[in-house]
Amino acid sequence: MKMNPILAIDGYKVSHRVQYPQGTTKVYSNFTPRSDRFFQSPLADGKLVFFGLQGFMQWFLVDLFNDAFFSRPEDEVVNEYKQVMDSYLGRDAVAVDHIRTLHRTGYLPLHIKALDEGSKVPMKVPVLTITNTRDDAFWLVNYLETVLSAELWKASTNATIAHHYRKICEKWAAKTCTDVSHLDFQCHDFSFRGLSGLQDTMQSGSGHLLSFKGTDSIPSILYARDYYTDGEDYFIGASIPATEHSVMCMGQHDGEIETFRRLIADLYPQGFVSIVSDTWDYWRVLTEYTRELKTLIMNREGRVVFRPDSGDPVEILCGTGADDDTRAERSPEEKGSVEVLWDIFGGTVNEKGYKVLDPHVGLIYGDSITLERANEILRRLEAKGFASSNVVFGIGSFTYQYNTRDTFGFAMKATWGQVNGEGRTIFKEPKTDNGMKRSARGLLRVERDAQGELMLHDEQTWDQEQQGELKTRFLDGKLVNREHFEQIRQRLAAQG
Repeated sequence: MKMNPILAIDGYKVSHRVQYPQGTTKVYSNFTPRSDRFFQSPLADGKLVFFGLQGFMQWFLVDLFNDAFFSRPEDEVVNEYKQVMDSYLGRDAVAVDHIRTLHRTGYLPLHIKALDEGSKVPMKVPVLTITNTRDDAFWLVNYLETVLSAELWKASTNATIAHHYRKICEKWAAKTCTDVSHLDFQCHDFSFRGLSGLQDTMQSGSGHLLSFKGTDSIPSILYARDYYTDGEDYFIGASIPATEHSVMCMGQHDGEIETFRRLIADLYPQGFVSIVSDTWDYWRVLTEYTRELKTLIMNREGRVVFRPDSGDPVEILCGTGADDDTRAERSPEEKGSVEVLWDIFGGTVNEKGYKVLDPHVGLIYGDSITLERANEILRRLEAKGFASSNVVFGIGSFTYQYNTRDTFGFAMKATWGQVNGEGRTIFKEPKTDNGMKRSARGLLRVERDAQGELMLHDEQTWDQEQQGELKTRFLDGKLVNREHFEQIRQRLAAQG
């Protein structure tokens, strides 16, 4: 079903057109992250990674409006709008002339300016501004607030979270690794099943792919391909063969080791394969099966990745014992998975003095990982003398779904308008608020200071407004200054 996008609104938006002062011809608004007070990260820096606008503009403002609004017969679109409004607010309570006028225009008469996607943006600096280009479309600007906010806050939020995972991984790799080639795949997107539908998955999963190339969300790859590349053969993301509990259970409890043997020797005699290992007794798998299968594993060209999927991630990987405890009689639980595999398969000590597991074995943990837990796992591995490259994290909906628009306080507010030919600087500044909801004033410009930080300048002239880092991205129904996914990836990586 292709919903008529003119109906993708909060109900109260319908009435605002007539509530503006008579003679209103221009509305100028911005979309801004106002606060990171609900964002928790060991490496919090007060900035948001801006992402998702280009995809939203193409699929909604261009494709959906063209397919489900402009290309449909005028009377059909207008009558549908009237039927919905008559039912919703009462017969003839809402006029339809403005919908007819917009349809006859043939495009969305809007001008959207925005920062480069992949930019790290301080709080209270707008990521975009939006205004109308025809006087009769003044009502359209904030009419689109609801869908714009709904489609953009999460893509940016999850791109920011993924970036912080990357920062944590880079921090510990810098301390414990001489080879950092693992970083692109150290955090793997497992979140698809726990997100709020397919569109949500595609957008937020593409945000993950700005910082990593490992994902099990194929729709996210397609979204990045369709809206951020030219369709060429460009590498976006990948995964490896992996089992699930149904596979392990179907082999039955008594035959579990034979399931491992079949996977390792018959189905995947080379390359990477990930095997979920806690269907019954994880520590038996890690201490008994591995020894019995060691020759097969070591003779493979590739890596067998063991996947614990329950328990406390920090303790499962790093052990329940003290990090400096080297007693030989410690239990597997006390040692933790990394040390247990080291005892069985060994490995090397890199130039920085940290242990690296033999490349034939590895670990991925994908249950209830958070930024704090990932950091604590890598901290404890360092304390135990192991390189951070020994583990991979599966990042799921526990990370990517437990967020709201308030995580970064996103809001769209009008700051300037024109009534009867005269410009008006407008703002909100509630006395009952702590200051977070205070809006900017007037026309806006974003510039970089001497240190390269993005800074907001409000109450600008039109000449000043046209300068700075906010660049035209959408103008009268068409995308402008499109960027490739690789450009956005590189921009974010360069900012650290």
